[in-house]
Amino acid sequence: MGPKCISFSALNINIGKCTKYPPEDGKNTARANKSASWCNTASWCSGVLTACRLDLSVIRGIATSCNRNRENSWFNSLFVRKVDPRKDAHSNLLTKNEESNLYKIQFHNVKPECLDAYNKLCEEVLPSIHADKYYPCELVGTWNTWYGEQDQAVHLWRYRGGYPALTEVMNKLKQNQEFMVYRKERGKMLMSRRNQLLLEFSFWNEPVPREGPNIYELRSYQLRPGTMIEWGNYWARAIGYRQHNREAVGGFFSQIGNLYMVHHLWAYKDLQSREDTRNGAWQQEGWDEVVYYTVPLIQHMDSRIMIPTKASPLQ
Repeated sequence: MGPKCISFSALNINIGKCTKYPPEDGKNTARANKSASWCNTASWCSGVLTACRLDLSVIRGIATSCNRNRENSWFNSLFVRKVDPRKDAHSNLLTKNEESNLYKIQFHNVKPECLDAYNKLCEEVLPSIHADKYYPCELVGTWNTWYGEQDQAVHLWRYRGGYPALTEVMNKLKQNQEFMVYRKERGKMLMSRRNQLLLEFSFWNEPVPREGPNIYELRSYQLRPGTMIEWGNYWARAIGYRQHNREAVGGFFSQIGNLYMVHHLWAYKDLQSREDTRNGAWQQEGWDEVVYYTVPLIQHMDSRIMIPTKASPLQ
């Protein structure tokens, strides 16, 4: 602890005006001794005061410097991070430039008592649209969620030709009376629905029909804004660790809907095969590093185990 500063008003001492009394008698001698003692005290207090002022000056200087450094540090933190300038959109850097496929994923939450009727209705209508070359779209897969959100149907469509193909299909379906009846009946069975428009990562496989039976896992990742390129860089290497059992089906990222959303679609023979395949990835050198660096990029993640319906090209 530093020296305590003494209040001179409490001592009632007037520094620099100490009176000298001649030692003529005992009374004056006592007064002179008292005066000398007070002068000494005053001198000591004056020195302490000076020291206190110096200490306070130093402390204030240090505090001011610390505050200034703290403010500068906080202020600089807003601008210090350097963003690598890019002259192209993330979507163009991550997709297959020679192709312009657009995907639409639909999530339909069905009334529990209507799920069977809903599946039957979809089996009657969706394959006909998929097979008709009049519509530039393909049904990639259609599933019911087994584990995850219950009583949910998931449909994945591909539009070869991008947004113009999507617009063309929408306009043509409005003229399709069978489809309009399907939509009306479907609406009676749903509690809610949502969709997203997606692009596929260039380093993933393009989803193609496959024979079953299989179960499918849709793993969805909500990334922190600004991290999509970093995610793509790591997974361009990571996908090589997950090809040994042909489990990788497709990888996509959102363009409209929930943004900075990534979907990875996997196929397994059963739940035990899923467990064995995922554990096997950890035995490969480099997989742990990918997980270590990509987990901090995620804000939220979700997993669905899905069973393909009869109408699904992915069985």
